[in-house]
Amino acid sequence: MGDITPDATPDNPLARRLRELARRTGRRYSAGHDRPLGGYLAAMTVFGAYTAAWATAVRLRGRPLPDRPQPWDVVLTSVATFRLSRLLSKASVTSPLRAPFTRYVGPQGPAELHEEAEAEDGRDTVGELVTCPFCTSVWVVSTLTAGQMLWPRATRTAMGALAALAGADALQLAYGGLMSRTTGGD
Repeated sequence: MGDITPDATPDNPLARRLRELARRTGRRYSAGHDRPLGGYLAAMTVFGAYTAAWATAVRLRGRPLPDRPQPWDVVLTSVATFRLSRLLSKASVTSPLRAPFTRYVGPQGPAELHEEAEAEDGRDTVGELVTCPFCTSVWVVSTLTAGQMLWPRATRTAMGALAALAGADALQLAYGGLMSRTTGGD
């Protein structure tokens, strides 16, 4: 049922009460659907630790944070995050990274795949994360932001390449659509 179950010994009364509270909460929240709340909680914990590690590295490096992000950096980070998130979560070429947690369903747009999360062995949460570009983008933008703090030149170069790839993709799709309209073919 996707219960949130604290890890504790069965003879501990507090642990039993917390486990029962987590089960009731999970049942009430899920309304009969299979929702892996425990997996989501674990993913949030890992993300928090990941973000804390980056923040610690930035702080130890002694780099001051900017007063505010520059508009150009926000645009560049947005485009690079979009492209890298789709590359990681949907591209055919990166499917081996997702394969342990997903099942292939079929093609989904040019050079992209539709995959579904595996529902067994607790792989559902990771499967959802790695097939969802919106979910993946949270990790990507955090990484790119930290990279801008730690290695600004290298990170901006990589983000520029990803932005150029996004532009090239848009041009390929526009060209394909134009050719299809003018020739009447697919």
